[in-house]
Amino acid sequence: MDGESEKLIKKQMRNPADFKKFKKMVSETKAYNVPKSFTGELRPYQKIGYSWIVSNIRYNFGCILADDMGLGKTVQVLTAILHFKEMNPLDNEPSLIIVPPTLISNWENEIRKFTPELTYYIYHGSNRTFPFEEYDIILTSYGVVRLDLDIFMDKTWFLCVIDEAQNIKNPNTQQTRAIKSVKAKTKIALTGTPIENKLTDYWSIFDFVNKGYLSSLDSFKANYVMRIERLEETKTLEKFKAITKPFVLRRLKTDDNIKDELPDKIVNDIYCSLTKKQILLYNAIMEGIFEDLEGKTGIERRGIILNIITGLKQACNHPAQYLRSDNPKISESGKMELLITILENILDMDEKVIIFTQYAQMGEIIQKLVSKKLKTDVLFLHGSLTQQKRAEVIERFQEDNSCKILVATLKTGGVGLNLTAAQNVIHYDLWWNPAIENQATDRVHRIGQKSDVMVYRFITKGTLEEVIDEMSKNKLNLAEKAISSDETFITEMSDEELKEKLSLRL
Repeated sequence: MDGESEKLIKKQMRNPADFKKFKKMVSETKAYNVPKSFTGELRPYQKIGYSWIVSNIRYNFGCILADDMGLGKTVQVLTAILHFKEMNPLDNEPSLIIVPPTLISNWENEIRKFTPELTYYIYHGSNRTFPFEEYDIILTSYGVVRLDLDIFMDKTWFLCVIDEAQNIKNPNTQQTRAIKSVKAKTKIALTGTPIENKLTDYWSIFDFVNKGYLSSLDSFKANYVMRIERLEETKTLEKFKAITKPFVLRRLKTDDNIKDELPDKIVNDIYCSLTKKQILLYNAIMEGIFEDLEGKTGIERRGIILNIITGLKQACNHPAQYLRSDNPKISESGKMELLITILENILDMDEKVIIFTQYAQMGEIIQKLVSKKLKTDVLFLHGSLTQQKRAEVIERFQEDNSCKILVATLKTGGVGLNLTAAQNVIHYDLWWNPAIENQATDRVHRIGQKSDVMVYRFITKGTLEEVIDEMSKNKLNLAEKAISSDETFITEMSDEELKEKLSLRL
């Protein structure tokens, strides 16, 4: 760090003891070993991020990890928490992790996959009760913290981590004030969006991680926002970058050193939860199955089971798909809520995305809800289009920079097309045969693609979709199995086996 930057940071800190600590942290910068009980492998840039987080925690400085979406911010934070558990096994202060409700299942899955030694408790839902036992992590949502603030104020947490930190970008909302009032030794914010483009948002998130460092909002507006955004003062921008740089880490998929570390196709399994309406519908479908099957054998029985499976998959997608409703709502489907969150991040990055679904009706629902919510054109490629219309849709998506989102049915968009304008692929529902899914992904990930491709596979937790995912990962081609006499295939299962495989596991 140069002398000029050091002077600016010293001035911002005001407290000499903090600056002394900061100097020590910078001089001791080192790579920490990955914890022994970590199950998995960190990429080199993730090891750097993990070590950077550990250093900030050790010296009680808050920090913002702002890596591009898909680069593994969650796992870097969990590895840091695991590091401190292994270093101080008797120091059992819990960490509080606050996320949008749509991401709770995903965090839970990452904990179980990479840091199973960390104990966790999900405090969420209408029947929530706060645990008496001690856990390493309490996982909750922004709304719950706002509603139950007294409970969270009772403790001083080891860490308070917020995911999708743009949820506190407005400093005047009740939610932002609640989140900022939680007491923690160190605070960490995660965001995949380029916050430096909106300086007041930047201030609010910085005010959470290191309160007072960027002074008051009024002072910040006068000294930085006005000068950088209105007067375009280069010197002020350089000063701003210098004082924030030590506490913000942002790596992009397009960075040369990151590109070299990444495969050119990165597949992310994204877990979502059912809403109350989806749970009721899923259970109702399950309750009817055994009445319908009574006394049925052979082809008739197999046909009923395949219809039931289709119904359960539709319930996971959106209740409106199964119920043939003309008035779908985003809030009725956990998967749809998650889709909106991911699309907002993709649009913030000015990237394009293709959303694959098996069902034309679900494609219509996605097109309707997404275009209305995000106020943008959503193109839809499906089998009912004429050859000419199909070509027009593809050309517009490939050539028109304002068209960022294309929905495509798996059979129409998954074969024989070149859709390399997209950097992101979302599989909204899973296909039995992994080859079909991969074929669709390869419409984007092929010769002519200049960017790394991020693939998101949506899996609804505790449902039939986990069974499909498991079979897909075991490379079982169930399309072939359907015409075989293999007794393990779902349509050949006994009633008890069906109940075990298909019932909700909440």
